[in-house]
Amino acid sequence: MTEHSIHDLEPQLAANRRFWTGWAEAAPDVDLPIYRSNIPHALFNGVMRARDVPLGEAIAEAKRRLAGSSWSWWVGDDSDDGVAEHLLAHGARETTLMPIMAVDLTDVVEAPAPEGLAIRHVTDRPGLRELVCAYAGPLGFPESGIDRLVESKVDYLARDPQLIHLAGVVDGKTVGTSVVSLGADVAALYCIATDEAYRRRGVATALTLESLRVAREAGHDVATLQASSMGRPVYERIGFTTVSHYRLFGFDPADETGD
Repeated sequence: MTEHSIHDLEPQLAANRRFWTGWAEAAPDVDLPIYRSNIPHALFNGVMRARDVPLGEAIAEAKRRLAGSSWSWWVGDDSDDGVAEHLLAHGARETTLMPIMAVDLTDVVEAPAPEGLAIRHVTDRPGLRELVCAYAGPLGFPESGIDRLVESKVDYLARDPQLIHLAGVVDGKTVGTSVVSLGADVAALYCIATDEAYRRRGVATALTLESLRVAREAGHDVATLQASSMGRPVYERIGFTTVSHYRLFGFDPADETGD
């Protein structure tokens, strides 16, 4: 496997494109990757980049194909210069500035797991449902969309067995979660979440470290993730570094057609 540095951005961006477009079985590496899973959350439908495309036409195409869904337009270092400004000029609003963080898997700070925490690799439908229910609240996912997300997750896992789901369990209850995508050149981590009643006990740290161990065992030398403001200090303590940012944009649902 090719060696990577945490400052090699393209493999990290490619891993992220692969993960999100995978929910809709869309092509990740075309110049305008548009994906629609119909899961009711703005990250599960959207546009991953815009490269070498007329932006007015691209915006119109995205609005047409994503009309009626909750969706986001990602702008990172894999998009052409000026895309963000063009989106703003065409009525988009910036919704999120999301740090892209990476860690060299040979340089990870270890920490003891909290007493009583067991970390399980989940593959069965009941376990996946429990995992989804555990991260839905912390990640702002609507309860009404859980059934749809579970079915999509089961289908996704059937297509991509390198999508590893980890549940942190205390006294039989799933209190923390992490998802590790191993199918790209670098490992990518998602859905790291902790039940509010179990926060500040090291659950997220333990799940992140186990995710990195899984990535190392799979032969990866770099792992990447996009951090929330709450998660960023946790990842920094482990050894993650902010290497870039995504800017996420949205359009008013009333302005879903046309340019």
